Amino acid sequence: MSKFIENQNWRYATKKFDASKKIASEDLETLKEAIRLSTSSYGLQPYKVFIIEDEAIREQLKPASWNQSQITEASQLIVFANYSNLDESIIDKYINRISQTREIPTESLQGYGDFMKAKILGLTPEQQSVWTAKQTYLALGNLINAAAELKIDVTPMEGFEPEKYNEILQLNELNLNASLVATIGYRHEEDSNQHVKKVRKSKEELFITL
Repeated sequence: MSKFIENQNWRYATKKFDASKKIASEDLETLKEAIRLSTSSYGLQPYKVFIIEDEAIREQLKPASWNQSQITEASQLIVFANYSNLDESIIDKYINRISQTREIPTESLQGYGDFMKAKILGLTPEQQSVWTAKQTYLALGNLINAAAELKIDVTPMEGFEPEKYNEILQLNELNLNASLVATIGYRHEEDSNQHVKKVRKSKEELFITL
């Protein structure tokens, strides 16, 4: 745990990446696995994760990201895209995945599937979109923590225009919406933010024990 706290003190939202440094494929696979193993409500993982390396695509996305340099300078750009609307087929696919992974009959999971459908499909499309978008933040947390352990920088970014991301990446056709962006790579030695003290509330101010 002491290492975990040390890693959290090391990390920060990198403003300037060293474009000459690329993440090794082995480390990238570790980050992908950390995202894949992330917790989510029901274990449903109602999102897709785009790992964008193509320079031309990133140049297109940069103006839709308030022209932030991290979009093109980072080793990779990650776009978390939540499902805009859920339907029975997505839940059925998840039930089949449980059945295959745990080697149990799908019939024994019908009650669980029906429960999920009643709770999730009973939401309005807007409520569904908000709920699925929240799940991407859980995945982001796993990415940040795994990257810090590997001494890889991550910058979570909400400063972008989802509608334009959806258009450029053709997400609407996939029933997806860009909910969250993160750039990953290595901090540039000229990024002065790495040298400033981390500002957080004290424990006394933050926590309330009842």
